[in-house]
Amino acid sequence: MSTDEESFRRWAGERQLALLRTATLLTGDRQRAEDLVQEALTKVALRWRRLRDDNPEGYARQIIVRDNISAWRKRRREVVVDQVPRVVVPDHTAASERRLLLDEALATLTPRQRAVVVLRYYDDLTERAAAEALGVSVGTVKSQTHLALSRLREAAPELAELLREES
Repeated sequence: MSTDEESFRRWAGERQLALLRTATLLTGDRQRAEDLVQEALTKVALRWRRLRDDNPEGYARQIIVRDNISAWRKRRREVVVDQVPRVVVPDHTAASERRLLLDEALATLTPRQRAVVVLRYYDDLTERAAAEALGVSVGTVKSQTHLALSRLREAAPELAELLREES
C-alpha cells in the first residue's frame, strides 16, 4: 500500500463520522447521507495527492452539499411532496423530542438554508468557510442564515422554548 493510500485511509477513517453527521442533518435521511459521504470520499480519494495538504474536509463537505442540492432539484422536478413524513422514535426522552422537533423544523427549510444552518451551527464553520463549501459569497451565507433562522423560529417556537428552559 502506498503512502498516499495510507494517508487517505487514515484521514477518511478519522473524518467519516463527522461527514456522515453533516450529511444526515442536510438530508434528514441516513441512507441518502451514507451515499453522499461515500461519493464524496471517492471523489476526495481520486484527488488525494492535490488535496491532502490543502483542505480535503472542506472539499468533501462541498461535494456533499452540492450533490444533495442537485439531487433535491432532480427529485423536485419528478415528485411534489406535500409533507415530509414524520419519523417516530420509540424513545420519549426530552432529547428525542427535541431531535424530532429539530428534524421537522429543518425540513421546512430550503436545501440551501438547511445547508447554511448545518454548516454554521452543527459543523461550526465560519461564514467564510461555509461560503466556500457552498460556492457562494459570504453575503449569501449571511442572508440565507437570517432567512433560515426566521423560518426555524416560525416553524418550531416550542424548540426555542425548550432550549431556553435548559439554559
